[in-house]
Parts: sequence; C-alpha cells; structure tokens
Amino acid sequence: MRIPDLLHFSYGSIVSHKLRSSLTALGLVIGIAAVVILTSIGRGVHTFVLAEFTQFGTHLLSVNPGKKSTFGISGATISTVRPLSLDDAAALRKLPPVLAVVPVVQGNARVEAGSKQRRTNVLGVGSAVPEVWRLKVATGRFLPDDEGNPRALAVLGDKLAQELFGAAGPQGQRIRIGTDRYRVIGVMRKKGQMLGFDMDDTLYIPAAKALELFDREGLMEIDVLYKSSVSVASVQRAVKKLMTARHGFEDFTIITQNQMLETMDSVLSILTLGVAALGGISLLVGSVGILTIMTIAVSERISEIGLLRAVGAERRVIFRLFLSEALALSVAGGLAGVLAGILVIEAIDYALPALPVELAWGYILSAFAVSVLIGIAAGVAPAIKASRLEPLEALRTE
Repeated sequence: MRIPDLLHFSYGSIVSHKLRSSLTALGLVIGIAAVVILTSIGRGVHTFVLAEFTQFGTHLLSVNPGKKSTFGISGATISTVRPLSLDDAAALRKLPPVLAVVPVVQGNARVEAGSKQRRTNVLGVGSAVPEVWRLKVATGRFLPDDEGNPRALAVLGDKLAQELFGAAGPQGQRIRIGTDRYRVIGVMRKKGQMLGFDMDDTLYIPAAKALELFDREGLMEIDVLYKSSVSVASVQRAVKKLMTARHGFEDFTIITQNQMLETMDSVLSILTLGVAALGGISLLVGSVGILTIMTIAVSERISEIGLLRAVGAERRVIFRLFLSEALALSVAGGLAGVLAGILVIEAIDYALPALPVELAWGYILSAFAVSVLIGIAAGVAPAIKASRLEPLEALRTE
C-alpha cells in the first residue's frame, strides 16, 4: 500500500470514530498543555530572578565575614572571626582594579517625622551606592563621602518619603531614627522590589552610624565594583591577598556575581525540570489511554482486518495501518496540547501581568517529540496483534 493511501485510510478510520479518537487524544492534550503551562511559569520565574540579580550589574563581588568552607584543620582551632570593618572597605577601595566599594549594614528601626512614625528597613552604606548598585537619586543628593567623620544625614526611598512627608518635600527636614536625629538630604528614584526587598521603602544612612544604631561590631558585607576590563579571577585574588594580610588568615568569604548567578541558574533549572516532570505524568497517562483504545480497536475491527487480509493486504500493511493511526492521534493530540498551553499562557500573561511567564520552547518541543514517541510505542503492540490475525479466523467473526 502506498503511503498516501495508507494516510488516507488511517485518516478515514480516525474520522469515522470521532468520539473515540477525541477521547484517546484528550490525555495527550492535557499532558502537553500541562508541560507547556508549568514550564512556562518555571522559565518565567527563572528569567525574572536572574534579571533581579543582574540589576546590580555583573562586575561585582562581595566580601562576607566568616569562612564558608572548611580550613582543613579542626574548626575548634580557630574560634574567633575578625569582623569586617570600615577600614577594610577603605583598603579595598585602593586596589587598582576596584572602581568603588559599598560597606553594608542592614537592620530595621523606627523612623519618626513630626507626628508620623513607622518601622522601616535601614541600610547603612557608603557614598558609592548609586554607582555600585545602579540606583538613582530623584531629588537632592546621596550620602557624601565622609566616612571618617560621618554626619547624621539620611536619604529616603520614594515610598518612605511619601508616607512620612506626603506632598511636601522632605529635603532639609529632620527625622528621628532610634534616639538620634538625622537631616534628610535626598530622595531616591522609584525602584520597586528587588529579590523581595522593597527598595522604595528603605532608609539610607552612613554605615558608621548604622553600626552604632544597631550596636554591631562589624559590617554584614562589602560590595566591590571592579573594572570590566579586568577578569574576575584576578580581582578575586587581589581581594583575597589584601584581606588575608589585614586579618592574618582567611576568615572571610568572597562571592562573585558569576557564582551567585551560576548557583541560582542551576537551582532554577532544576525547578523548571521538576515542574516539567510533573507535566510528564499526564503524558504517561495519555500513553496508557492510546494503548488501551488501540487495543480495543483491534478487537472491534477483527472482521475489517480479516477482509483486508483476504483481499491481499500483507501483515506489514496491517501493522503500518494501526501504527499510523496511533501516530496520527498522538501528533494531533500533541499539536492541540501545545496550542492549548500557549493560549492559557497568553491568558495568564494578560490577566496576571505580575506573574512572570515565558514560553520554554525547548521543553515544549521535547514534550511534543515525546508525544510522537508515545504514539509509536503505544501503537506497536496493538499493530503487531492486528497483523498476526489469520484471515479465515478473522472473517469468521463477521
């Protein structure tokens, strides 16, 4: 039998049993659609989180107190860790490949402005925040570079400024943070959420003042911005050498932006793969449906098979006929599932713009390929059974 005749015969058989064919393909439609929807959400979250990380730039590394990996000797031997200091930040700033550094102290405190008060996030930082963190000042200016003798100055996030001062400009106004009074010198431009941290509901004060406010011995971290023309490995070596010389031993951890991105990328890739596997369960159910329906179809069409064999159809023709039917059902179900999944994702993107979604075409094409393979695998056993029927025995069922 020629291929066009085989395809025409298979198409006629599928169309003549519309309900059975639709129910057979439904399992694959649901499975493929589930893979498309879940992986698109996973890929959207993946892209969103990585974009949040890279908002700070890619030529960054951070120095954190404490060694995150073992020293190769008993941990009890080294019982103290020297905290990171403002002097460490000043020393790092003098390294040739370094453009700027930001000492960081973070906490939460009550802020008062006139009769209004509230608790908010407080960041003790340096003057290089706009350059290192890629933030911009809307009005006024950022903290000056006077870490040696810091003044009680503050910069407000956009949301915090609105809640404390309303339409009135906060510039030059006095606020109370804890027990100290600060003068507001600027308001930051709207930034929104970054990794779950509301940058607009944040107060910036000098790092030295924050150490006093929160009664901390050392900084939480030091962010270092280095030249794009210098490799991260060479910067890492220079920072490690300087900090080791200052502390006497390596009691700190250097984390590069690339390391954070690679770690986050691997975690999110596993997450996307996991949700794809959940959708794959529906594909497995769909394969069972095709196998069941095709097996029943063989039993229902024994007389048809006998007639085909009686008029000269060879075993391989019968085999190809049933296999092509299963394959056609899986291809149709796969295409319908992909289309349904894309339509649902478009609807989600329109109805919930805050939810990051992105079509993961690699997973979509893989799921479609799996649906085709399922059609082949599920159709082989019934096709073999049909091809092995003897013409006379089959015709006796008529």
